[in-house]
Amino acid sequence: MLSSSSKTQSVADKPKYTNGLINEKSPYLLQHAHNPVQWYPWGPEAIEKAKVQKKLIFLSVGYSTCHWCHVMEKESFENENVAKIMNDHYINIKVDREERPDIDLVYLSFVMASTGNESWPMSVFLTPDLQPVSGGTYFPPEDRWGHLGFKTALLTLAKKWKENPQQCLEVGQHVIIALQQLSVDDNLSTVVLGEGIWDKCVQKYMLLYETEFGGFGMAPKFPHASILNFHFHYYARDKSNPDGKKCLEMCLYTLTKIAKGAVHDHVCSGFARYSDGNDWHVHHFEKMLYDQAQLVVAYTDAFLATKDEFYADIVYDIIKYVNRDLRHESGGYFSAEDSDSFPTFETTYKKEGAFCLWEYNELKELLNDKKINDISYLEIFCEYFSINEEGNISPITDLRGELVHKNALIIYDSKEEIIQKFNLSTEEFNQVIKDCIKIVYDARKNRPRPDLDTKILCSWNGLMLSALAQAGQGLGENSFVDDAIKTAYFIKKYLYDVTTTTLLHSCYRDDNGDILKMKNPIKAFLDDYAFLIKGLLDLYEASFDRRWLNWARELQLKQNDMFWDSKDGGYFTCSAEDKTIVLRLKEDHDGAEPSGNSVSCHNLLRLAAHADKSDEENGSEKKRDMAKKILVAFAKRLNDSPTALPEMMSALMFYNDSPTKVLISGGRSDPRTLEMVRAVRTRLLPGRVLCVADPADTPAGMSDILLHHVKPANVGPRAHVCRRYACSLPLTDVKQLENLLDETPAAVAKK
Repeated sequence: MLSSSSKTQSVADKPKYTNGLINEKSPYLLQHAHNPVQWYPWGPEAIEKAKVQKKLIFLSVGYSTCHWCHVMEKESFENENVAKIMNDHYINIKVDREERPDIDLVYLSFVMASTGNESWPMSVFLTPDLQPVSGGTYFPPEDRWGHLGFKTALLTLAKKWKENPQQCLEVGQHVIIALQQLSVDDNLSTVVLGEGIWDKCVQKYMLLYETEFGGFGMAPKFPHASILNFHFHYYARDKSNPDGKKCLEMCLYTLTKIAKGAVHDHVCSGFARYSDGNDWHVHHFEKMLYDQAQLVVAYTDAFLATKDEFYADIVYDIIKYVNRDLRHESGGYFSAEDSDSFPTFETTYKKEGAFCLWEYNELKELLNDKKINDISYLEIFCEYFSINEEGNISPITDLRGELVHKNALIIYDSKEEIIQKFNLSTEEFNQVIKDCIKIVYDARKNRPRPDLDTKILCSWNGLMLSALAQAGQGLGENSFVDDAIKTAYFIKKYLYDVTTTTLLHSCYRDDNGDILKMKNPIKAFLDDYAFLIKGLLDLYEASFDRRWLNWARELQLKQNDMFWDSKDGGYFTCSAEDKTIVLRLKEDHDGAEPSGNSVSCHNLLRLAAHADKSDEENGSEKKRDMAKKILVAFAKRLNDSPTALPEMMSALMFYNDSPTKVLISGGRSDPRTLEMVRAVRTRLLPGRVLCVADPADTPAGMSDILLHHVKPANVGPRAHVCRRYACSLPLTDVKQLENLLDETPAAVAKK
């Protein structure tokens, strides 16, 4: 890892204040443990105090790497005058949205419905019985920028509560009723939607597509990997379709522009969360594990579709970053790195992007003395990465004036244009950039590093597990599969309760680097199960170790018990166990992360392909029927807002087409078997299910279809491709297998 930004605290620096967050494990909550605000964690103590003291609750929700969360803390929560108002009039609760996504979803739904905004920090005023009466996102301390000031909001709500608490209570009750009505669809469909709906979705995305720099919609721009997944799937199911070709083109152009943009850390690797600018330039600098994981999959798919090494290089780049900077030595991955950091070890205040940005003179000092063909490395580097002496960040996007004279590395011109301008060979140019990056990287190691959120989440580790397994297959990189196996073992050791066979949501790293759990651990949510099951299915296909498939099956049964809505279908985000959650909801949006229902629909269809028809409890028909019920439950949402659920739209295609199931019988070490496996893995085949049965294996755990197709070792490797519930004759030639795999699902359906 690069150097740490931690500072040794002397006795003289002992904090003036300490509040109820001091014993928490969440790095975000601990960031606020020394605010003058009398913060409490979410729980019975704070809620009971609100009831006894008859005070409103101020709920603040954020996460440790959030820039505007830091801004609001510095402006308001560290301000003694603001804190006094909060302490006098409110019971103040702080929640880490990553630690408690169930709480976040309920009140985010309220803020979205009432203000149209969805961002953090989220600020919500609640009655003592936890019903929301008012809310928003970031509040400046005073009225400014067209925003209501935080002090004004605090005093106004406190006055209303004091003068007419019954009115606030009635507002809260009406809000909950309204949210309940929003979460219940009175016009539930009874059928699964067909081909027209995903065609409609593509047309809408074509209208949203931004042709200059890629992406869908204007700034702020997020990678939104679920959108890319859907487009890759749409292309792969019918490669002759002009709209499918356009989908591929939009994906590749977007991924290329993101990779060249400043959201891509060209020095230390990995990607920032999003861009404020349309050109992927100005951005907040936090790096989230879930983005790295999903982008690994997107760039792997781009490589499979094109065999262009540019996309494979980005996969290696991301995995280098997460393994170097986000990984615990035991195999789990930390959540994120902060957007803000100390400019120097002597400064006492943090600035956004301080670790990542460069002034021209800093680069001049590092690079100007190195030359090639009498040309300064500095000149080539600045031309390639669009560095200006006065900085390359517009003041319009720098509201706080922290980025003056700063440069974010971004590539606008092509490599070929730069090579031609400086009359260099490709080899010379590549060596110059490689040397420059090494010099700048070494210089960055001497800067204070952004804080690392050492919370380890089951859900995000499930996404990373999936990414490693898929990249290992697509790029033929066994080390990635080894990383995935290590991650799976970590999850089973630290995020799984063997006594109850249930998952835990999070664990933490202590000051000694050891992994610890909370005294009362947070039980897993839907996303934890769904994302991990997906990762385990991908890991099975990468390793052919049936233990991972069997664990996925067990976890799916537990997920069904805890979250399934037996009345209307689909999964609730949380279980019914926590009575402080005033509303159980179903996530109906594939955003920065895919929704648990979308991923679960894919999982059920894949598990159905692995299952025995004769097994009623774990059988294929039951799983496929549950997937159907999810698609029916969300049919109105898919129809009315097709771009809201791109991951589920992909599952809808998967359901209608049925999986492409490839069954290979042969020794796992037999080169002929491995060549067949390679033929499958090196193709873009969304909705693929891959199984290998070694004749030397015991029958235990094999599905009936594998048992049916497995042949004695002396027969030689054979493959069957099954589509639309019909399997091909046995294939013994790799070329035959490749030809059959290259028939798209749409072409098969037309036969």
